[in-house]
Amino acid sequence: MDIKQKIEKANKETVGRLTSGDPVLVDIAPAGEVIPGLEGMMITHSGPPIEWGRMCGAQQGAIIGMVLYEGWAANPDEARAMLEKDKIRLEPNHHHDAVGPMAGTISPTAPVWVVENRAFGNRAFCRQVEGRQQFGEFNEDALDGLRQWRDVWAPTLREALQKMGGLELNPIIIQALQMGDELHNRHSASSSIFANKMAIAISEADIPKERALPTLYYLVGHNLIFLGLAMACGKAITDPASGIEYSTVVTAMARNGTEFGIRVSGLGNEWYTAQAPVVDGLYLPGYSAGDAGLDMGDSAIAETVGWGAFSLGGAPGILTLVGGTPEDALEHTREMRKITTSTHPTYRMPALGFAGTSVGIDIRKVVQTNINPIIDTAIAHKDPGYPIIGAGLVRAPIDCFKGALIAFGQKYNN
Repeated sequence: MDIKQKIEKANKETVGRLTSGDPVLVDIAPAGEVIPGLEGMMITHSGPPIEWGRMCGAQQGAIIGMVLYEGWAANPDEARAMLEKDKIRLEPNHHHDAVGPMAGTISPTAPVWVVENRAFGNRAFCRQVEGRQQFGEFNEDALDGLRQWRDVWAPTLREALQKMGGLELNPIIIQALQMGDELHNRHSASSSIFANKMAIAISEADIPKERALPTLYYLVGHNLIFLGLAMACGKAITDPASGIEYSTVVTAMARNGTEFGIRVSGLGNEWYTAQAPVVDGLYLPGYSAGDAGLDMGDSAIAETVGWGAFSLGGAPGILTLVGGTPEDALEHTREMRKITTSTHPTYRMPALGFAGTSVGIDIRKVVQTNINPIIDTAIAHKDPGYPIIGAGLVRAPIDCFKGALIAFGQKYNN
């Protein structure tokens, strides 16, 4: 076979793995107990590798928050001093089979969703989603949410999940896409379905009322609770598609607020990076574009598997958060077909005639068409100490794909 035939065969195998993923929620456990290599005084973060001094303000603020949450420092100044002296290890989530929203910070005692891809036997992990510490806020009110998750909500959900014997997630994903979710920033349907299933399990598990009621209130009031699960699903689905020789399919897109990075199946675990882009978005009252940091988070794993902005045409309700018109959303979804390899056989969008979601971003097509993958995302402040300030749409920088394509040519054209 010539190189083109080898690429097509490899991409078919890669997409076959992406579309046969079978994610199941199997546990909710402290990160230090389940995430490979996360141990001691260590915090993992979103995006490609980056040292403390180059981190954006929001990511630094979130890491300070985790240091305080773990009790490794008594105050923010002490935490910052420890980080400046490299007393705490900082590594990307993606290097540990994990993902995290926005700053993406995970530390040893923080409970994480544990999702197993039963088609391949691998597991992936994601922290809980909230609108404060993960955006860089580190005051006591913000940290109390992490403590509640650790001490009440996560243990209660874990006990209920064990009573259930695990929870298959593909049925929720399929139904939610048909109910108007895009599984990145809109999880109204998926979170509701998940809450219904867990509420029954909590009742059947005979959990004490003082833990059960607060957890039920948490479930029914959290419209984005399924985002952490979807992200863990995305990571569990993409990891078996990595490392396929000659494949030009993207297996990760992630941002740390300084750099945007991608990984490509045929290029293994190498990152190809460019400067993180500016988000075009809508802002919460009191904030404006002048307050915004650059794009951040591992949540673009959603677009990597064909959700998020790739499915925007089927989720017009998200436009009140990210901006744009229904016509724009449909055009974005159709445009993404031009840079992907296939469509998913079971993840379907009624608004587009029940067409499958686009899957398998091909670096060749991105460079040839000059169509950058689109992502819907939240916006963090440029400085540490703030909660979420807005949401919008962003395009992945073309230089990531050009760099990966050059590297691909150097590796396989010899």
